[in-house]
Amino acid sequence: MSDRLKVLPQYLLPKRRLTTFAGRVAGANGGTVTTRLIRWFVAKYGVNMQEAENPDITSYKSFNEFFTRPLKAGVRPLAEADFVCPVDGAISQFGAIDDHHILQAKGHRFTTTELVGGDASLAKQFQHGCFANLYLSPKDYHRLHMPCDGRLTRMIYVPGALFSVNPTTARGVPNLFARNERVVCVFESPEHGPFVLVLVGATIVGSMATVWHGVVNPPRMQKVTEWTYDDRDIVLKKGEEMGRFLLGSTIVMLFRPDTIRFNPDWAPERAVRLGESMGNRPA
Repeated sequence: MSDRLKVLPQYLLPKRRLTTFAGRVAGANGGTVTTRLIRWFVAKYGVNMQEAENPDITSYKSFNEFFTRPLKAGVRPLAEADFVCPVDGAISQFGAIDDHHILQAKGHRFTTTELVGGDASLAKQFQHGCFANLYLSPKDYHRLHMPCDGRLTRMIYVPGALFSVNPTTARGVPNLFARNERVVCVFESPEHGPFVLVLVGATIVGSMATVWHGVVNPPRMQKVTEWTYDDRDIVLKKGEEMGRFLLGSTIVMLFRPDTIRFNPDWAPERAVRLGESMGNRPA
């Protein structure tokens, strides 16, 4: 069966209602019901609780509290690299931005302008630059960290669809990452210039949150909404937490030309871990 046929049911599902329901369930303090749900989830997806700061499944009051659990100190050391991987997950695609197009999967591309919510001047800064799409599966650690030092300048909420973002859907749904709901975080690095981290929403992703704003959604706004931070000095260091997903999704990164040479060990579908080398500045 082709990937397009496999994802056909997603067009018919009431994705927004399912997501709202999942968010309510995940946020509820359900006592023994919550504990059973977490125990089932850990067993089904092979979650490594020994890496968690708190490995006791019974102590989590809600599924969200478990899902966004912090890791033990020291289990994700930072590599000696200019850029480190910001998440645990797997590489969907990465490489050069072809003029202003990003590769989603074989046969599917989308533009940087579409990705950032229609801001052509922002997108133009990354023309012929580099991108990386990283997918977080259900078993992964779901806090997001900084690939390098950066000062936050803008955050843009872009409403959109709520398709799944798993590899099959990426191959089957055109413009997936520029079609789904997303939160665009724009940073300025003293060493590397501007870069963008895009948090992409998905089916049953109850919400996306950042450390400076808290939960961005819900409520799910009906139009593109922007916050600027010229009057605040929000600086995050390489490896520092910048946000989190409440249920899994994808992060897309944009860098300017001649900013990053990716780790030669990286390849599509390869598993990655927070803190490993993502790349260095070109010599």
